[in-house]
Amino acid sequence: MDFEAIPGVGAKTADALSELDDSERALETGDVATLARAPGITEGRAAAIARAAIRIRHDDPGGFLATDRARELYRDVLALLQARTVTTYAEKRLETLYPSASASRIEEAREFAVRAMERDPTSAVRDALAGVEPLSTPREVTVRDRCLATTDAERYAKAREAVPELPVEVVEDARELAELARGYSTVVALDETFSGVAVDGDVRVEPDALDRPADLVPERPLSFFAANRDSLLAAAEVHRAAGMDAPLDVEELESALERVTPDGGVAGDDELDRLTNAISDLDAAVSMAEGVANDRMRDAIRERDVTIEGADLLSLVERGAGVDSLLSRELADEYDAAVDAARDHLVETLALDAGETEIARQAFPDDPTFPVGHDEVVVSRLREELEAEKSRRAERRKRELARTLADEREAAEELVRDALELDVELAIARFARDFECAMPEFDGDAGFDVRGGRSPLLDVPFAEVEPVDYCVSGVALLSGVNSGGKTSTLDLVALVVILAQMGLPVPAESVRLRRFEELHYHGKTQGTLDAGAFESTLREFAALADGTTGRLVLVDELESITEPGASAKIIAGILEELGERDVTGVFVSHLADEIRDVAESDVAVDGIEAKGLEDGELVVERSPVKDHLARSTPELIVEKLADGGESGFYERLLRKFD
Repeated sequence: MDFEAIPGVGAKTADALSELDDSERALETGDVATLARAPGITEGRAAAIARAAIRIRHDDPGGFLATDRARELYRDVLALLQARTVTTYAEKRLETLYPSASASRIEEAREFAVRAMERDPTSAVRDALAGVEPLSTPREVTVRDRCLATTDAERYAKAREAVPELPVEVVEDARELAELARGYSTVVALDETFSGVAVDGDVRVEPDALDRPADLVPERPLSFFAANRDSLLAAAEVHRAAGMDAPLDVEELESALERVTPDGGVAGDDELDRLTNAISDLDAAVSMAEGVANDRMRDAIRERDVTIEGADLLSLVERGAGVDSLLSRELADEYDAAVDAARDHLVETLALDAGETEIARQAFPDDPTFPVGHDEVVVSRLREELEAEKSRRAERRKRELARTLADEREAAEELVRDALELDVELAIARFARDFECAMPEFDGDAGFDVRGGRSPLLDVPFAEVEPVDYCVSGVALLSGVNSGGKTSTLDLVALVVILAQMGLPVPAESVRLRRFEELHYHGKTQGTLDAGAFESTLREFAALADGTTGRLVLVDELESITEPGASAKIIAGILEELGERDVTGVFVSHLADEIRDVAESDVAVDGIEAKGLEDGELVVERSPVKDHLARSTPELIVEKLADGGESGFYERLLRKFD
């Protein structure tokens, strides 16, 4: 795949992506976690790359969100979805969902959303998801206690490339192989010529060993499972809690992971534990054994009356003999008993086997001495024997465990990937439930028709939001009282369209709409524009009038850009231009009557009608009434005053609104 064909991907990023084993699959599925494992690529950057790759696949040029206000609403929608995730992966993965004009992209996302809405976001599943993280690449493994040996330079190069974790040595003959065996706990000879050669130490002749790297370096697969142990266990629990089919035997995986230590070693082996403890306790055990022997000797000396005749003492002195000779003559039995006690203590404390015991007993010499001491050479030999046996045992156990896990790596990666994707689905499911959403229906000819729509972006609890019905085909003016909900209605329409063209459910009882090519939402301008800004705004609407068909244009109180009289004429002209094209539009305006008067063609006017005033508060029917010019707030106030007036002033004033 040509990664540089993806917008925003340069040579450096393309090289990083090429280092991934399954980058094409990750780009195809929007797998942000896998893409983020490429060197130098963050999760946010990975989401942007995945989004760009999706656009290429669906021949989607982008640009659906054509204005700042449209993009702002998309970010608000995305934030609502992301707030319902558990994992950071799902939060970033949701960024690959975007509003599109591509029918194939919308349909692909809709299929995903429909499946997601069937999920049940239980607390048990969400709790389990809290422990799932994208898999990490473990640090490179280096093994120093075993090596590969070969007589062939070509095989040497092949071994270095296939198993960089192990030292590889070139040997000439069996003698050099034997020398290697004295320096390593295990030597694997790669040449058939060494078969049948008797060499001391753990030497294995395996000509096909390079075909089984997990046997040579079990640390390689084990390091992956050790580094990702917690996430794998959490993913297994997610599958169990959600009732999902797992790509492997979850119970077997959990059992195997219980035997993997954090550093990639093996746990749960009694013999390995014994050897580990013996090495750790060796120095202390030797010291304690000396103490046992010396305590017994002191007690023996205290309890015995040793008498030396003068002639004997003179003879000992003349021979240069010392205390050792005296002990040998007078306390030989006691010394033997003390040394035997020391040896027994050492063997029992370290739980040594028969071969180790034979070495350990030599640590305390037979020749009497006081205080009793140990032979450090023998203790060192015992330590080497224990460490070598531990290494051999650990390697055997690692190989056994690695054989169990090595072939499960891809399935384990899928297990975590599915759990993380479930979090994405559950976020959509929660969004749909929290805001009582339905899947919209696309109609090629209609503008939009929203029934029972409620915006989750309002500053009130969602349960208190009044439902809105509104449909527009073509271009319409939306009139209504101040604070009656005109801007909120525009926001709702934009929100529904953005979600629908993301392929997601919308917060409404039902929605029918056409597939729009672009969304142009122009928010309310703050204050009258200066000449330069006014000219720039006119240029924007000129571009709208000359642009492609199939757009949705939402405009909030454009009249604020200049004087009311001029505004009415400008808006009327824009509406006339848009009305001649295949455009759906809603313009919110307080000048609807004036605009209609100056327009050269019929302009549809809808109104959000106020029912009246109660305790100084407007009572509003939030759903716009079709083909109805809504009364203004001042008219309602004058009407209320006219009901109680005596002079007739308010009645005369009210007639001015007719």
